Amino acid sequence: MSSAQDRLAQLRDEIDRLDGEIMNLISARARCAQEVAEVKMADNPGEPVFFYRPEREAQVLRRVKDQNPGPLAGEEMARLFREIMSACLALEKPMHIAFLGPAGTFTQAAALKHFGHSVVSVPLSAIDTVFREVESGAAHYGVVPVENSTEGMVNHTLDMFMTSPLKICGEVQLRIHHHLLVAPEHRDQPLQKIYSHQQSLAQCRQWLDSNRQGVERVAVSSNAEAARRAAAEPGTAAIAGDMAAERYGLAYLASNIEDRPDNTTRFLIIGREDVPASGVDKSSILVSMRNKPGALYQLLEPFHRHGISLTRLETRPSLSGTWAYVFFIDFEGHANDPKVQTVLAEVEASAFELKRLGSYPVGVL
Repeated sequence: MSSAQDRLAQLRDEIDRLDGEIMNLISARARCAQEVAEVKMADNPGEPVFFYRPEREAQVLRRVKDQNPGPLAGEEMARLFREIMSACLALEKPMHIAFLGPAGTFTQAAALKHFGHSVVSVPLSAIDTVFREVESGAAHYGVVPVENSTEGMVNHTLDMFMTSPLKICGEVQLRIHHHLLVAPEHRDQPLQKIYSHQQSLAQCRQWLDSNRQGVERVAVSSNAEAARRAAAEPGTAAIAGDMAAERYGLAYLASNIEDRPDNTTRFLIIGREDVPASGVDKSSILVSMRNKPGALYQLLEPFHRHGISLTRLETRPSLSGTWAYVFFIDFEGHANDPKVQTVLAEVEASAFELKRLGSYPVGVL
């Protein structure tokens, strides 16, 4: 054997040895996770036990990214640990995660990015149905879109928080890449229709105007539904993502056709319990102010005075009356922080209503 072949054989033996060590360490971690579950159940006999701890998982993933020695990127290493934690948690009982379906949507991709692939993802037809599924306890958590960097807020999600008792337990951001997809057997046929969700059509408007001018654009309920139709109908294409392409066996006519390369959607994780502080947190509130001069100033001034940074401010018509509005505010910090408690007390004193939607870890992945 040549010296190169000798060296390759040595390296492969070393890889085999390391693989064995990795398997042993993952198994040891899984056994430790099982013991944690047993301690929790023994300490709370007859009571519901929450095995999933959003703040704890955020702390672990941050530490992995900070301490990662390379050569893998910190984000890639954290994704590996995300899947290990997901598999360990599923040893007790896989979590059911409701999401805005059908299967193959970006919302499902966001759910799997946040919770890992060892959960049971449950597609539902509408945002309000996702809320109801979690409220009833049929799903442990739900995942719903809340804003897109190109098209703005998802108003239906905001409106649901006005009446829902659910809390925001986390967030996840997903870079959105849209592709023009067709059934492989139809790819040589002239295009007559392009199906997609209305937001995706808007996010690809310039590309479509330049490259598919004159082809009818048809808005449907989701990108996955668009992919399903394109798989069955000759002369049609879908604008959708990789998950939909894989699920329906579609071919790529063009890739990454979104008008903005930084196109990103933010999704919220909704659940029934409050989340303790993780160390790097965000909070969301809903505020209805009395209709009087200076109301918006009264709302925002305490945040400025106490040095709390706002990350989002949106308004929606109130359900209580014509020309009345509520403010949705995201800001840095946790509701248990003394400074945040002071600000919220001042806001509540001047507001008609203040609803705490939740404090949760800033998205790590």
